[in-house]
Amino acid sequence: MFIRYLIDMKSWILFFLASLGLTDLLIWIDKGVALQLRSIIYLNVLLMLGFILFLAWRWKMETKYLRGLVRCTETLEGDWAETLPEAVFARDEITDEALRAVDRFYRSKLSDYRKDWLAESEYMASWVHEVKAPLTAMKLAIDSRRSDPVMRRIEAEWLRVHLLLDRQLYMTRLPSLGSDYVLKEENVQQLAAQEVRELASWCMEKNIAVEIEGEARQAMTDSKWCRFIIRQILTNAVKYSPAGGTIMISTGLSANGNVVLTIRDEGPGIPAQDLPRIFDKGFTGETGRIQHAATGLGLYLAQAAAEGIGITLAAESAKGSGTAISLAFASRNDFDSVRT
Repeated sequence: MFIRYLIDMKSWILFFLASLGLTDLLIWIDKGVALQLRSIIYLNVLLMLGFILFLAWRWKMETKYLRGLVRCTETLEGDWAETLPEAVFARDEITDEALRAVDRFYRSKLSDYRKDWLAESEYMASWVHEVKAPLTAMKLAIDSRRSDPVMRRIEAEWLRVHLLLDRQLYMTRLPSLGSDYVLKEENVQQLAAQEVRELASWCMEKNIAVEIEGEARQAMTDSKWCRFIIRQILTNAVKYSPAGGTIMISTGLSANGNVVLTIRDEGPGIPAQDLPRIFDKGFTGETGRIQHAATGLGLYLAQAAAEGIGITLAAESAKGSGTAISLAFASRNDFDSVRT
């Protein structure tokens, strides 16, 4: 910062050096002033030392507020305006007032956006609940005529609509995930089986078999959000699996002893260049664009929810050889350390 200060003050420094040089020149050519060269050098040294000390003092005084701002930005928090340093000079007061005015303006804007977002979220949640009522009536009608092949096809389409509405409802809840989870020991294999039953009509329509292997494993998680994550992964697996294919769900332990649930399909797989981006919002990839089936939201929402409840998602795939997505559950100690 001192070098930058010297650069900013270069006009003053040059003015001082020019003045000193002009004074020396006048003394040298003025025959009425009788000074020895040694005296002139001595005077110049004294003036230079005095100017350097003065410059160092002014740097410390004039940049005190700026140095305080730098420290403030290094520990930037929500109430950063309250941590602004005390203004020293008039220009510091102007800067301070400008920063506080900007803070007030954007806080006001943020408050308006938050109100609009809450209103929109509440409206969306209300709309989803309203739409679920006729969907429930439709499901009862379908269940009453389950032997009818037409009704089985209608049930598969009903399930897709139900899943889309359910995902939209979870999207509105996702920002408040931090206060919407309850951790307890859950049988992750059982949670996966429940989601398989929810997707049974779709699997039957495509003649897809779902096999569950491995021992029943208990993991610390939130059942509602964990099922939502499994649902997004299973939905993708069913969507991209070929007719007559098999989806394998297995449980095991990672190298550090944590429970891992893996969902593997026999779909077209994911190209190597797309694999690092499959959890990005809106990313559909080559496979999704070819089949016109991807929205780029399912895995993104699964990743966002997983981060909130201590689950680590990882994907393994290669083009033409299916995809395996694993859910690694954190232990309670690991989860608590992340949350704190």
